[in-house]
Amino acid sequence: MCLQGILEGKPYYVKKTGEVVRAAHGFNMLVTANTKGKGSDDGRYVAAGVLDDAWLERFPITIEQAYPSAKTEIRILRSYMSDEREITELDEKFINNLISWSDIIRKTFDEGAVDELISTRRLVHIVQTYKLFDNNRMRAIELCINRFDSETKNTFLELYTKVDADVAPQTPSSEAEGGDPAPTPF
Repeated sequence: MCLQGILEGKPYYVKKTGEVVRAAHGFNMLVTANTKGKGSDDGRYVAAGVLDDAWLERFPITIEQAYPSAKTEIRILRSYMSDEREITELDEKFINNLISWSDIIRKTFDEGAVDELISTRRLVHIVQTYKLFDNNRMRAIELCINRFDSETKNTFLELYTKVDADVAPQTPSSEAEGGDPAPTPF
């Protein structure tokens, strides 16, 4: 509530110090809201509460932030991939496959066919896990999507095998056939 006056151009009184703070010319305030102030009934943003319309109306502009472009996401993933090592041709291919895979999932989500998304943050986690598990693509993806229900996880894994023709589907015999080894429990 203390921000309402500031948003209206009024000074702010700091009780603790007795100081009156006035916003400088050109002062702006940016806030974020994953749910645009409407809360979350689906459990995706459980800590996001409903915001009062009077509060929301104090912000004249709303900017919707989409996922980064493929080009930007590739740069992001390369920066995490190159951390302390040379990026190989296989690494580049993996990054490009991850971008294609996540794009398909996001489009499918927008169409209402799946209930989960692969975020840029999740892609970064996959790249970091890929390096941790000796460049095992399927293991990295599996470990980083285990948070999803089994059906979604299996659908996402299967989709990745369609995007990356060089990776073997996760089966116990994959390791013997020269593909990515099957997952092993911790």
